Amino acid sequence: MALEKTFPSVKWPLYCRSVWSFLFFCCVGHIVSGQIRYTIPEEMKKGSLIGNVAQDLGLDVQRLRSGRARIVTRQSIQYTELKTDKGILVVNERIDREQLCGDVTPCSFSFEVILENPMELHRITVEITDINDNSPTFRKDEIKFEISESAVLGSRFLLASAEDADVGSNGLQKYILTTNDVLTLKQHSSPDGRKYAEMILQKPLDREMEPRMSLKLFAVDGGSPHRSGTVNIEITVLDANDNPPIFNQTLYRTAVFENALEGTYITTVNASDADIGSNGLVTYRFSNMKERLADIFHLDDVTGTITLVGRVDYEKDKKYEIIVEAMDQGGLTDSSKVLIEIVDVNDNAPVINVMSFSSPVPEDSPWGTTVAIINVVDADSEQNGQITCKTDNILPFKVKSTLTNYYALITDSPLDRELVPEYNITVRATDSGTPSLSSTTVLCLRISDVNDNAPLFDKISYIAHLTENNTPGMSIFSVKARDSDSNQNSRISYLLEETQINGSPTSSYVSINSETGAIHAVRSFDYEQIKQLQLVVKAQDGGSPPISSNVTVKIMIQDQNDNPPQVLYPVQTGGSLVAEMVPRSADVGYLVTKVVAVDVDSGQNAWLSYKLQKASDRALFEVGLQNGEIRTIRQVTDKDSVKQRLTVIVEDNGQPSRSATVILNVAVADSFPEVLSEFTDFPHDKEYNDNLTFYLVLALAVVSFLFITCLVVIISVKIYRWRQSRILYHSNLPVIPYYPPRYSDTLGTGTLQHMYNYEVCRTTDSRKSDCKFGRAGSQNVLIMDPSSTGTMQRMQTEKSILDEPDSPLEVS
Repeated sequence: MALEKTFPSVKWPLYCRSVWSFLFFCCVGHIVSGQIRYTIPEEMKKGSLIGNVAQDLGLDVQRLRSGRARIVTRQSIQYTELKTDKGILVVNERIDREQLCGDVTPCSFSFEVILENPMELHRITVEITDINDNSPTFRKDEIKFEISESAVLGSRFLLASAEDADVGSNGLQKYILTTNDVLTLKQHSSPDGRKYAEMILQKPLDREMEPRMSLKLFAVDGGSPHRSGTVNIEITVLDANDNPPIFNQTLYRTAVFENALEGTYITTVNASDADIGSNGLVTYRFSNMKERLADIFHLDDVTGTITLVGRVDYEKDKKYEIIVEAMDQGGLTDSSKVLIEIVDVNDNAPVINVMSFSSPVPEDSPWGTTVAIINVVDADSEQNGQITCKTDNILPFKVKSTLTNYYALITDSPLDRELVPEYNITVRATDSGTPSLSSTTVLCLRISDVNDNAPLFDKISYIAHLTENNTPGMSIFSVKARDSDSNQNSRISYLLEETQINGSPTSSYVSINSETGAIHAVRSFDYEQIKQLQLVVKAQDGGSPPISSNVTVKIMIQDQNDNPPQVLYPVQTGGSLVAEMVPRSADVGYLVTKVVAVDVDSGQNAWLSYKLQKASDRALFEVGLQNGEIRTIRQVTDKDSVKQRLTVIVEDNGQPSRSATVILNVAVADSFPEVLSEFTDFPHDKEYNDNLTFYLVLALAVVSFLFITCLVVIISVKIYRWRQSRILYHSNLPVIPYYPPRYSDTLGTGTLQHMYNYEVCRTTDSRKSDCKFGRAGSQNVLIMDPSSTGTMQRMQTEKSILDEPDSPLEVS
């Protein structure tokens, strides 16, 4: 493997030789270039070493990595690969010299290695040497000849040439003809190196003795080991044609433009035959022509005129060599060569390839910063292939020539992204042909920004609403901020500032999506516990250093109707019967009692309405829709039952509404005995009724006993008080005082007073409780405890105590 290396050098344009231009160029930078050449055989395995590029270019392997060294080639197949970690060049794809170059020698291909930061450009040429991997082949399996028996000794018969894709010593070297005593083989070489053979008649033919001959022609190359190809030669002996055709020229030269149209005249070949008649009739044909040439040129077999029937391209083939054969009717032939040269015309516009392009470019980039490296190629030759390259517009950029066919686009003045954030740079390449052809490419160059703008929110503050009992993870609201910077400087991340809400960190209530700004609930909220959240959201850009701004977000918790009304009065107890007393003398509108209820919800969810759901006598009572007051709607009569049961339903105004019910027992009577006699049969559970009956009977017996004898009254009272203290100690029922009815206010409207004052003091260990009642807020309440044995005595005692002014009730 041979190596040719050219050390890196700096190539300057002629106009840079002035002092001022030189100083300016030194300020803006330069591009280092170099050229090396390697020689390798074809068909090397993938990964085979070609050469140490880093060593041959005088570069460090680290430089190849940091400069992002890469190969740029104009070929459709990248045959080589640069191993930047080792600094070596290896085979990337199978290289077939015949496929790559055909019969052109030497065979080579070139490519460029580009490095960045700073930019360097190196050209590498790889020459492919031939190996003997192709055998000579004939286009046909059989060659047929018709030779007159009168052919003179020394007559020549041109044989079909073999084709060997290999070149040099591996190409076709000689022909061998099977041994015979009639024909000998003579080999020739054309000026272009092509070898061909002729058979020479060395002994007269005798058709009568041997009308046909079969020979074999071997084509052998010079490789090691040798390769060969074979073709059969079939000879038919004809009669009496002893003069072959003879061309008037051994070489015909002509030229044709590459843009010539089909049917263009090329030249005319002419051969004459001394014979007369049919033996002197000459026909022409192409000999040993490749298939692709048969689609380009046409030969009139009678006149010998050659015309153009296809397209010729100077960039593919610069000349064509064609062998024309003249043959008479007796089979005698002569051959001549036609050399057709192709004249180049300016039919190819320059091709612009952007090898490297840096976008975006920081706005603070210095003058002379290389933005792009451009390769311009024109397939035409000479003047038609000379290129000039420049920018079209008046922009702060210019084009500078570097290596052959390579140009650098550099900055020519300061850049300002705030004025122009993007440039569309049109680069035009024009050749020097007549007329000239040109091509353009547009480079869209973006100017990158420095981080000098903070994110801005759409609003100064945000207010969001969230209905309570939400699902955890539910999206509540989204904030949005914008940054006038670009790229990473405008990439905004959203964060929650760590603040405390009711002693807990904000993150335990809500979370925020750092990319979208969507705020999600971490847990379910209860309006009755927390009514609003105040968050601080920070928007931070991705600059270095980052810039941020804050915004306040208030989340208002909206109430749901998730709590039913709660009845405060009358208190519903499980162990005692509470009855409101209505005297039979009560007038229409008499205030029996008032249902007091509350709803912990808010708004319309807490608006309560009261309705009478069930009643023993619906014609006697009504409930105030808004205030819950139970009043009589007619005059009480003697026919009205003493015991009346009312069921009042309390509903809120939510959707759907929630409700609570309260059951009230109303006693229509003027005296306690009447109440007791009726309420003993009040429907309750069986055990409760039995106990109540027992205690009522016992109470009546005690009262009777007290009235029979006055002597034991004092002793009975003492005993009764002692028993009361024991019963109160063992009972869990609340003591509800009985107050005389005082429903009428000073104006006589019959409504309840606005305030009911009482004080209850109970202890857990002293076995004593104190109950104090104020007279101003008293009312009638009847308490019947089925578990008590002294109901009537308690009622009378309480009544006597309550009738005494400022008399506290003390149980000990």
